[in-house]
Amino acid sequence: MKLFFTITCALLGIFCAKAQTNDSIIKRLTPEKFIEAIKDSTVQVIDVRTITEYNQGHLKGAKKVDFLRPTEFQSYFENKDTLQPVYLYCRSGNRSMNAAKYLKKRGFQEIYDLRGGYAGLPDSLRVALKVEKDKDSY
Repeated sequence: MKLFFTITCALLGIFCAKAQTNDSIIKRLTPEKFIEAIKDSTVQVIDVRTITEYNQGHLKGAKKVDFLRPTEFQSYFENKDTLQPVYLYCRSGNRSMNAAKYLKKRGFQEIYDLRGGYAGLPDSLRVALKVEKDKDSY
């Protein structure tokens, strides 16, 4: 009986560790942590909103890749390095989480999602981060 309990606990530990590893691929960051992370100009910052939403204001350096246009979205990520971190955001956090799940299925290893989306940014951060229209959005 003791052996059975020990084996069961060991298997449960392995299963939980594997589940935790897989779940850690997508991380939801608070606005403050997200903004701090994207200050590094080498990271990929992807705005998955529509062009209309993007033109109303977006984070500096963000590339617009509309998640609601599947062909555009899939095409953009087709040949991207899956080991390079990707930082995603949308209006409220729903589309970007769906985009994150898609990228995880495509083998991306490090995905960050802005909790609460662009709309959840505190005014102090939003004012500092609004940028003009980006002429070379995807």
